[in-house]
Amino acid sequence: MCGILGISGFEDISPELVSGLVAIQHRGQDSAGVLTYRDGRFRSHKGTGHVSQAFRKVDISKLAGNIGLGHVRYATIGSTEAIDAQPFAVNYPFGIAMVHNGNVINFVKLREVLNDQYHRMVETSNDVELLLYTFATYLQEKDLGNLSKEDIYESVEFVQKHVKGAYSCITYIKGKGFLAFTDPYGIRPLIMGKKETEKGTQYIFTSETVVFDYLGYEYVRDLEAGEAVFIDTENRVHSRILKRERPSFCVFEYIYFAREDSVFRQRLVASERVRMGKALEKRLQEAGVYPDIIIDVPNSAYFFASGLAEKLQVPYRRGLAKNRFVGRSFITANAELRKHVVRQKLNPIRDIVSGRKIAVVDDSIVRGTTSRHIVNMLKEDGAKEVYFVSASPPVKYPCIYGIDMSVKKELIAANNTTEEIAGKLNCEKVIYQTVEGLRDLYRDLPICDACFSGDYPTGITQEILDQIEDEKLKSNRM
Repeated sequence: MCGILGISGFEDISPELVSGLVAIQHRGQDSAGVLTYRDGRFRSHKGTGHVSQAFRKVDISKLAGNIGLGHVRYATIGSTEAIDAQPFAVNYPFGIAMVHNGNVINFVKLREVLNDQYHRMVETSNDVELLLYTFATYLQEKDLGNLSKEDIYESVEFVQKHVKGAYSCITYIKGKGFLAFTDPYGIRPLIMGKKETEKGTQYIFTSETVVFDYLGYEYVRDLEAGEAVFIDTENRVHSRILKRERPSFCVFEYIYFAREDSVFRQRLVASERVRMGKALEKRLQEAGVYPDIIIDVPNSAYFFASGLAEKLQVPYRRGLAKNRFVGRSFITANAELRKHVVRQKLNPIRDIVSGRKIAVVDDSIVRGTTSRHIVNMLKEDGAKEVYFVSASPPVKYPCIYGIDMSVKKELIAANNTTEEIAGKLNCEKVIYQTVEGLRDLYRDLPICDACFSGDYPTGITQEILDQIEDEKLKSNRM
């Protein structure tokens, strides 16, 4: 999972790009990068770490440009080195720059085709290189002296037909225009905004609406599955749905990954989490669990816990103090680092938890490492009983679309019953939402729930699953 940002304007937008990336820093902590266009050439800077680290010694004025792309990355597959940081660019045809969010699942085949048939050397382990080369390879076959909007649409459709997986892309084609497009299923988010200036309307595309709040843009709309939006050199906006399959928006955006103040499909993430929390009341009643208090695992679980507490009419308390200067353990590279981060990040508040039966609510249980540590800490500080409550169903299947859950043997629910999981976590009971219960909440919004159900919207073969797992294991050893 990554965060992307693109702006097409009239004056220098480089400060906006860097500030916008800070707003979506939670989507990637491995690297950050910015590319701008001015006076016939691209200017870029990419570095490892947070935005503040990557740009600490950079003179932003040297990146000045009226058009630009930005990216924050965490690597689900591949290295975390600067060479794999986005944006990426090629100088033919025209000069094309691109950022993407998602995961290409047929990367092995694509790499072979690009190398063997089109003689393009894939130098990195970043999927955006495959997307960029595929797009550029088809585009270069057009009449470059008379390139049309239809030529660009056809090139996007070529990508959508041949690149399998989840991807939202923002692209600039030198001297031709600004382009944003999504995969045929619309799995990853991409949202359009605008701002009126004295020189005209400035457009922005990004992963989350929170960027609009930071930069003063107005929400326009979410891009649809399989859609391309093209802004030509006259600043005219064109859009078309090209190749479209069953829309399948990633429900994990609502559950965990997005900021609570972002909006997707006219749904505020915070409100969705409260709604999911209220729906858990039925699961606790079925399990015969009657806690004294409800606490959350900070910070993404607050709204789930408050919704459940409201529905159960049981007090909500902040039972775990969080060190906000420690990063997200979910997107930390390996198990040992995750364990270290959890120990630094959370600390029980003894007077709140001691002697009480506690329902501790989290957004999900993936590997179980964090959950087990939390339960042990609560019991060491005197909790009478601990019930671990997951707002999402059991994560039983690898995510192949860009969430860091691509190795099945790491998924605790893929290899254990609910009772066995409770034993491994050292808690009295584990309570999950059900797949059916989650789907009931989203009957009016087609979602991807493959990590819970195994229903992959793009389809999947065991060969591709094995390739993804092998690549993930290789990257873990880097």
